[in-house]
Formats: sequence, C-alpha cells, structure tokens
Amino acid sequence: MTDELVSTRAIPEWAVKERPRRRRWRTFLRNRTAVAGMVVALLVVMTALFAPWIAPYDPLAQNVFYRLTPPERTHLMGTDSYGRDVFSRLIWGARISLAVGILSVAFGMIAGSLLGLLAAYRGKTLGALIMRAVDVLMSFPDEILGIMILAVLGAGLDRLIIAIGIVMTPRFARLSYGPALAVKEKEYVEAARAIGSSDWKILLRHILPNVAGEIVVMGSLWTATAIRVEANLNFLGLGVPPPIPTWGNMVQSGIDQLTYAPWLSLFPGLAIMITILAFNMLGDGLRDIIDPRLQE
Repeated sequence: MTDELVSTRAIPEWAVKERPRRRRWRTFLRNRTAVAGMVVALLVVMTALFAPWIAPYDPLAQNVFYRLTPPERTHLMGTDSYGRDVFSRLIWGARISLAVGILSVAFGMIAGSLLGLLAAYRGKTLGALIMRAVDVLMSFPDEILGIMILAVLGAGLDRLIIAIGIVMTPRFARLSYGPALAVKEKEYVEAARAIGSSDWKILLRHILPNVAGEIVVMGSLWTATAIRVEANLNFLGLGVPPPIPTWGNMVQSGIDQLTYAPWLSLFPGLAIMITILAFNMLGDGLRDIIDPRLQE
C-alpha cells in the first residue's frame, strides 16, 4: 500500500494533465495521411504569404512576344494569351483562394456558432425559427446559394467572402446546435443561471468552450469546401474580376485554349485539387483526435 502511494505521488501533476494531450498528438502523428495534409497545407500557406519573393515575374505584366509560350526554363508553367507568367499568377492566386477560404469560414464559424448556440439555449419559438431558416439555407447546393447571394451583392472580393461566409453559416449553426442542447442541461450552467449570470455570459463562458473543439476542427475541414466554392464562383465570373489572378478565373480563361495550350487550365486545376485534398486530409486527422472514444 505504501509503495503504491509513493509511486502515485512520484508522478508530477503536470504530467498527469498532459497525458490526454500527448495521446491526441501521438494519434495525429500516427495518421500519415493527416500529417501529409498538414505539410502540404502549410506549404500552400507559406507560398501565399511569401508570394512577392517567390514569384519570378509580376503576375499582371504582359508581354505579347511571349504569349502562349509552353512550359520551359524561363517560364516553368508557360504563359497565357497575354504573355503573363502562369507560375507567378498561380502563386499570387493562392493568396486570393486562401484568403477567401479562411476568412469566409471564420465569418461562417462566428455567425453560425452564435446562431446555433442561441437556438439551443433559448429553444421554443426562437430556436425553432432559427433552425428552420438554417434548414432552408442548407437545402440549396453551396454554389447555387452563392450565386443567389452574389446576384444581390454583386462581384468583388469582399462580397465573395460575405457570400461564401453566408453559405458556411448554416453548417456551423447545425454543428453547434446539437452539442449545445446537451451542455445547457449541465449543472454548472444551471448554477450560473441561478446566480444571475446573463444569457450571453452563459453562452460565451460556459457553453461555447465545451463545443468549440469540434467547431474549430470542422472549420479546418470546411475550409476546403470554401476554396472549392470560391474557385467555382470565380470560374463563373462572379468573384474577383480580372486581371487579378485567382485559381478559378485562371481555369476559366484557359478553357478556350484547352486543345493547344492545356497548361493554362491544367496547373491552376491541379493547385485547386491538391489544396482541397490537403485541407480535407488535415481536417480528417483533426476530427479523429477529438473522437470521444480516444479519450477513454
């Protein structure tokens, strides 16, 4: 009995607290697919951040003497019909795609989570009204809903972020609604209500921290969806107007020359595919480490 007490006391308290965190981290590292997704996602992010130093040419500079040049040593991915370097435009286009993807998901995460928490906490009439509106929005495909919103707001980078953020909002509202319903019945929430805490204080201090983990993880997964929607909307000409490079409008501009200049659409298409795949793999790995079965 004495030996057991000594061995128990010999374990530092910080080590006991770190065990679940280390176990989750080891679980993530054992998932090679998730690690590969994280590495590729970080490379894409770093490429976008350091675009001015990585891109060999000005993405807007035109040179008609080198128009539709195939990939070669001086132009690694060729040039477009205006003589602009495709590689440079691809790197600068990463900035737009990632900015729209991350900012629109952040917009949807904040708005949707607050709506879901409010619907779960208030319940009855207000909660039913919010969730029925969420169901209506989720009944539309992402691209169709984005087109409808942009038809009202108009084209532009800021409007594109708002439109995709609205598309993402119902997802986060539905995601936060279920867990919030369970958390609001906990004893500590009842205690906070009994001592006179305001509804917003209870929502933000006691309920939100208990559902934030899954929301953040799914946010990383849905960033890939936002990038896909951004590319599709730019492909349709409803996003950022040319000549600003985005992956979507680069694919669209190369459609007419696809038979004799396939690199115009091929390389941005591959960039979209690799980035979406990387964020999906990263999101799947993060979702695995918050699985309640791993906490046992």
